Amino acid sequence: MDITFRAIDVLGQADVIACEDTRVTGKLLKHYGISTRMIVYNDHSGPKTRPLLLADLKAGKRVALVSDAGTPLISDPGYKLVSECAENGIRIIPIPGASAMLAGLVTSGLPTDKVLYAGFLPSKQKARQSSIKALAGINATLVFYETGPRLAATLADLAEHLGSRAATVARELTKLFEEITRDDLPVLAKSYNAKPDVKGEVIILVGPPLDLVIFDTEDTEAAILNALETMSVRDAAAAVADLTGQPRRVIYAQALQLKNKSSKKM
Repeated sequence: MDITFRAIDVLGQADVIACEDTRVTGKLLKHYGISTRMIVYNDHSGPKTRPLLLADLKAGKRVALVSDAGTPLISDPGYKLVSECAENGIRIIPIPGASAMLAGLVTSGLPTDKVLYAGFLPSKQKARQSSIKALAGINATLVFYETGPRLAATLADLAEHLGSRAATVARELTKLFEEITRDDLPVLAKSYNAKPDVKGEVIILVGPPLDLVIFDTEDTEAAILNALETMSVRDAAAAVADLTGQPRRVIYAQALQLKNKSSKKM
C-alpha cells in the first residue's frame, strides 16, 4: 500500500478520522497500530456528519479526512466539508499521497505540459458522446476515470469521436494487479471490447489532437492579426480558435483588443 510516514503520523495524532467506509480504513489503521476513532463521511452521510466534524474542528480537535483509495476529493467525497472549513476560517492541511490520476499520467508516456482532468464521463451513451465531442478540440492530454464494466463502451466512443490518438489504459495502479496498456484509441477499443469482465479502478489517458499545433502567445497574436487583415473580428476569432484549439471566447476577446489597438495607431 502507498502511504507516507507523515500520513501515518497525522492519522495517529488525529482526534477523529472521517472516512468513506470504516471497514476499509480500519484495515489500514490496524496494519499501523492506530486506534483513532473513525466516523463515516461519504455522499450519503455527509449532511448529517458534516456539522459534527465542523463542531469538532471549531472546538480545536484534529480531524483527518481519508478516502477508500487515492487522494480525497479527487472523484471522492469531501469537497463540501473542505469548502465549509474554508468558509469558517479553519486551517486545511493537504497531506501528499497516492493519486491514480498523477500515477497514470507519469507512466502514460503522453504529454504532461497541458493536462485536463475530466473525471468520470456520463454513463449513458448519448450524454457521454456529447461530453467527448465537447472535449475534442482541447489541446491537452485528457484524463478520465472509468469503471471496469463501462470501459469497453467508453473506449469505443472515444475512438469514434477522437480518432487515432495515442492513449493509455491504466488499471489498479500501484496495486497487486496493476495493468498498463498503451496504444491508439481504436486498437484499445477493439482490445477491451474482447475483455468485458475488466475489474478494478481504471484510468483512461488520451493524447492531444493529432492535427493541432501548440501555439504560444506570440504565435496566437500573429495568427489573429493575419486573420484580421481579411476577416471580421468574429470570423477571425472563429478561425484562430479552430486552428489553435483554444476557447473561441478567449480568442475573440484577444482579437477585439488587437483590433482596437490597431485602430488607435491609425
